[in-house]
Amino acid sequence: MKYVLNWHERPQGSALEYENVQKRILTLFRQWPMDSTWKIHSFVVRLGEWGGYILMECNDVAALHKFCSAFPGFAFAVNPVLDISDAVRVELEAIAWREGVAEG
Repeated sequence: MKYVLNWHERPQGSALEYENVQKRILTLFRQWPMDSTWKIHSFVVRLGEWGGYILMECNDVAALHKFCSAFPGFAFAVNPVLDISDAVRVELEAIAWREGVAEG
């Protein structure tokens, strides 16, 4: 299944605490062992802030949850997505079914 992960840093305390959290996050990330079953299509950050997006494929939602749990300094939104060609195909099937249903 394909997912888009959106993340941003959780609000921190003082400027010094915020700097320390950023250092800790980068230390953790450098040592993070990417799950070998994932296929990452795009991994980008939003300019001017600590957050970004990952477009990925993953069939093990527990591994995805483990990743999100490893970085508590971030808030994650995980959204399942579908390729447009697949979405259009099933939407056309749904419309055809709906139009075939007789009025009441």
